[in-house]
Amino acid sequence: MQLETLCSRLDDRLNHDDYADVDASANGLQVGDDDRTVERVAVAVDGVEATVDAAAEAGADLLVVHHGFVWGGLDRVTGREYDRIAACIENDVPLYVSHLPLDGHPELGNAAGLAEFLDCTVTEPFGDYGGVTIGQQAQAETPYTVATLRERLGDLDTGGQPVQVLDFGPETIEDIAIVTGSGTDWIREAEAAGVDALVTGEGKQKAYHEAREAGISVFLAGHYATETFGVRRIAEPIEEWGLETTFLDHPTGL
Repeated sequence: MQLETLCSRLDDRLNHDDYADVDASANGLQVGDDDRTVERVAVAVDGVEATVDAAAEAGADLLVVHHGFVWGGLDRVTGREYDRIAACIENDVPLYVSHLPLDGHPELGNAAGLAEFLDCTVTEPFGDYGGVTIGQQAQAETPYTVATLRERLGDLDTGGQPVQVLDFGPETIEDIAIVTGSGTDWIREAEAAGVDALVTGEGKQKAYHEAREAGISVFLAGHYATETFGVRRIAEPIEEWGLETTFLDHPTGL
C-alpha cells in the first residue's frame, strides 16, 4: 500500500480533523516521504530513537506512535529533535503520530481499551478538552473494591511500579471515569459526572486535595501503562487493510 493512502485512511479512521485545532501534537505523518510502499508497520507508544531503531530492526516500513516528535511547532531541527529525525531518515522509517485522537476514540482509543481491560462497559464520552473528548465513562460489569481495582490495574505493564491510589471515594466502585496518561485535571468533571473513581496514568500535587474534597478515588496506574491500548488497537484495521504489524514494547515505569 502507498504510504499516502495509509496515512489518509488512518487520519479518517481516527477523526484527526476533529482534534486539529486543540491538539499540540502534529498528528499524521510527521517524518517521511508519503510516496513509498508500506508492507509492515510497527506500533509503539513513544516516538524516540529507541523505538525508531527497533522498528528498523523489525523490518518495518512505518512507525505509528502515540507520542511523536513535534509539539506546538518546530522552530529548529537541532539537538534531540535532530537526532530523532535523523534516526528516521537513516533507518528509512517514516513516523506517523496520533495523540489526542487516539486517547478519545470510542473504539480504538486508549480509554476505550482500558475500559475493556477492566471489564467495563463504556456508557458515554468523558474528558472535555477544548470541545473534544479524550476519555470515556464506563460501568463495571462486576463492582470493584478499591483493593480489587488496584490489583487489576497492577496487571498492566507498569514497569514494576505500584499502582498509586488516592483513596477518598466509596469502597464499592461501579462508575469509572477514564482519562489515560496525565488525567488528574479532570477530577472536577468526574465529580460532576457522579462517578466513584477516576482512573488515569500519572498525578499532580493538587490532585490529592481535589480528590479528597470531591470524595472520589483516583487510581494512578502509569502514563505508559495506560496508553499501550490505542497503538495496539490501531494495528487491527491496519492488518485488515492487508499489512503486517508488530508492537514495540518499551515501558518507562512512569
